[in-house]
Amino acid sequence: MKNVVRLTGSGLTLEQVALVARAGASVEIAPEAEERIRRTRAMVLDMAQDRNMPRIYGFNTGVGMNKDWDISREGLAAFNAMLIRSHSAAAGPDLAEDEVRATLLVRLNCLLADGTGVSWELVERYRDFLNLRLHPVIPGRGSIGEADLVSLAHIGLAVMGEGDVTLQGERMSAREALLMVNLEPLVLGCKEGLAIVSSNAMSAGMAALVFDDCEKLMDAADLLYALALEGFGGNVSPLDEACFLRRPVPGPTETAARVRRYLAGSFLWNGGVAATLQDPLCFRSACHVHGAVRDALSYLKPQLLVHVNSTDDNPCVLAEERRFAHNSNFEVTSWVLGLEMLGQALSHLARNICYQVIKLDSPAFSRLPRFLSPDGTSVMAYTTNQKTFSALEAEIRHLSNPVSADYMALSGDVEDHASNAPLVVRKTAKIIDNLRYMLGMEAYHAAQAVDLRRLFSLGEATAQAYEAVRSVIPFLDHDRVISADIRTGYELLASGRLADIARSYAQDA
Repeated sequence: MKNVVRLTGSGLTLEQVALVARAGASVEIAPEAEERIRRTRAMVLDMAQDRNMPRIYGFNTGVGMNKDWDISREGLAAFNAMLIRSHSAAAGPDLAEDEVRATLLVRLNCLLADGTGVSWELVERYRDFLNLRLHPVIPGRGSIGEADLVSLAHIGLAVMGEGDVTLQGERMSAREALLMVNLEPLVLGCKEGLAIVSSNAMSAGMAALVFDDCEKLMDAADLLYALALEGFGGNVSPLDEACFLRRPVPGPTETAARVRRYLAGSFLWNGGVAATLQDPLCFRSACHVHGAVRDALSYLKPQLLVHVNSTDDNPCVLAEERRFAHNSNFEVTSWVLGLEMLGQALSHLARNICYQVIKLDSPAFSRLPRFLSPDGTSVMAYTTNQKTFSALEAEIRHLSNPVSADYMALSGDVEDHASNAPLVVRKTAKIIDNLRYMLGMEAYHAAQAVDLRRLFSLGEATAQAYEAVRSVIPFLDHDRVISADIRTGYELLASGRLADIARSYAQDA
C-alpha cells in the first residue's frame, strides 16, 4: 500500500517531504486542519464586507510598488488573476518533478498552519495536484529568496486553468489536464493571489531535498572513509573514543563512533599495520572534517523544520484576534546561512577526499604500486584520475563561495534585502552531486588498494561496502576506459546502496 502522509500544519518532517516528493506518497489533510481553514476563511470574508476596513496589503490593495492601489470588492477576481499572470515571470530550466512536489507539499502544509486566510477550495487544489500527480510546470530561476514570487505564480496559473502542467508525467495545458481529472479552474478570491506567490515554499522544499541528499551522502562518505583507511593501512588511534570525550564536538564525535562501528572486526585493530606513527591529516582528521558537515546539518535541520511547519505569509491572518499583521516572515536568512555553511563544510570534505585518493595513489604513503597499478610496471591504472577529481573539487570550491549577501535593492528601493535562497539551494545541490562523483572514485580506489594490500579481514560494514563496489566495478588488472568506472561509481553513490549499508550498522552510533 502506498504511504500516506497526514498533514496538520505542524509536525511535517523533512523525511516526509522526501517521501512525498520522491517516493510518490500521497497526502491527506487532518479534519481539524480543514475546520481551522474554513473558520478563518469565514472570518476573512466577513471582514471583507466591512466598508470601514483599513487598507491591508494584498487584500484590498495592490502589491509591491503598487501597494498604493485600492482594490474594490467587485474587482478582486480580476486583480488576483492579473497578479498571477504578471508575476509569472520566471526563467528556466523548469523544476524537476520531485522539486515541484516538494514545493507543493511545503506550501500546502504552511497553508494549514492557518496564517493565510485562503479558501478551503484552494487548499484542496494543492492536495489534489499532489495526489493526482498533476504538477504545474515551474521555471526555477527568478526568485531572490524574499518569497519565490515569480516561480510560485506558475502554480497559480495551473490553479486557474492556465499555463502548462504535467499529468502522470505527460506535459499538456493546465486546462486540458483539469478536464481529464474532473477539476474546475478556480476563481481566486481576496488575498488568494498573494497567498499563492508570497511564500518561500519552492526554496524550502528544494532545501529539504538537499538536506535528505546530504544526509545520505555523509552516511556513505563515513563508510567509504573507513574502507579507504583499510586500503591505506592507516592508524586507528585517531578514532579513540577517549580523545573525543576530552573534546566532545558533536559532529566529529558521532562520526568517529560510526567509523569504529564500520571497522568492527577489521585487521586494522590488530596493530602493526600502519607504517608511521601518524597518518597524513586527510586520514587522521577525517572524522573532524566529516563531523563539521554533520554539525552544519544539525544547525540547518531545525531551521527548515520551523519553516515547513509555519506560515511565511505577509500579511499574516491572526484569526483569534480578528486582524491582519504586516510582517517579514518571508525572511529566510537564518536557514539560508545554514546552507551556505553546509556548502563550505562540504568543500572541506571534497578537498579531503582528493588528498586521501592522492595518498592512496602515492607509493611513498601507501606502500602500494603507483596509481594502484596491479604490477606497477605495465598497467597505467589510475594515472589521470587525479585530474578529474581535482577539477570537480575546483567546481565545489567555487560553489562554496557565499552568495546570500549579494543582492540589489528592488521595487523602488523598498525591497532592499534579499537572501538569494534558491541560488544557495541550487549550488549546494550541485556540490553534493559533484561529491557523488568524487566519492564514487574514492570507492574504487579504496577497493583496489584493499585488493593490492591483501590484508583481510575487513570490518563488518566495510566488507559489505567493498562487495557493493566490486559488484559493479571489477578489479583493475589492465587498462580500460576509466570514464565508465567513474560513471558507475557515481550511480552507486546516487542509488543510496552504500548509505543503506552504513545506516544498518550505525543506528546506535
